[in-house]
Amino acid sequence: MLKKILIITQTQGYLMLCLKEKLEETGYYVMSVKPDVNAISQVEDDFCSLLIFGDEKMADQKQALIYIKDWVSEHEIPVFLTGSSEGLQSMESRIGSYLVQEKFTRPLNVNRMVESIDRYVEKYGLQTKKKVLVVDDSGAMLRNVKGWLEDRYQVILANSGAMAIKYLATDRPDLVLLDYEMPIVDGKQVLQMIRAEKDFEDMPVIFLTSKDDKASVMQVMSLKPDGYLLKTLPPAKIIQAVDDFFERKKGKNHA
Repeated sequence: MLKKILIITQTQGYLMLCLKEKLEETGYYVMSVKPDVNAISQVEDDFCSLLIFGDEKMADQKQALIYIKDWVSEHEIPVFLTGSSEGLQSMESRIGSYLVQEKFTRPLNVNRMVESIDRYVEKYGLQTKKKVLVVDDSGAMLRNVKGWLEDRYQVILANSGAMAIKYLATDRPDLVLLDYEMPIVDGKQVLQMIRAEKDFEDMPVIFLTSKDDKASVMQVMSLKPDGYLLKTLPPAKIIQAVDDFFERKKGKNHA
């Protein structure tokens, strides 16, 4: 399968030319666009990774960076950043550190950067794994769950209930891990919306939450979640619970 990478850049100088040549030598189809919402929204190819080739002005492209954040979340695309130390920090804060796989500080070593991107893509990019959508307003929790599960599963992250619903409108995960307490649209409301749609009413949802009081649990049991896990569990227990869910599902399919 052809590996494809999208580069967001405002420059087309010698360094960019070297980067494109190295990526193409490594087997990539390379496309570059400016940090412009209209330009990015017209990209139709399926890309296995996105590189933001930052310069001193990239961090000022607030609208484009916010759009990129939603775009990569929706399309499950890993993000790599280049730039100065200050520029990287600013870009990462706008995109969300949980979406950024790796940062490369200038001056760049193009060979090492391409090797690092390719290692990630070879390991995670051409996904055949089960999709797990993790919904939580805590960036730290999203990063933790991604770290725990990404060796086994394709992990998609949503940092709000609204983003989760937006993702579900375009794709269907094999499992949703859903936080209970979130601003604006909480976990209970997300599950209600999922169960209200005929196409989604059988979608597997497991709560992953810190809410352990009886009243909260009983409120969502009528919506028939597929499980209720506490965030205070050891990571190994959470991983095991997800593994067990897919094992049970496999057993039912073969029954």
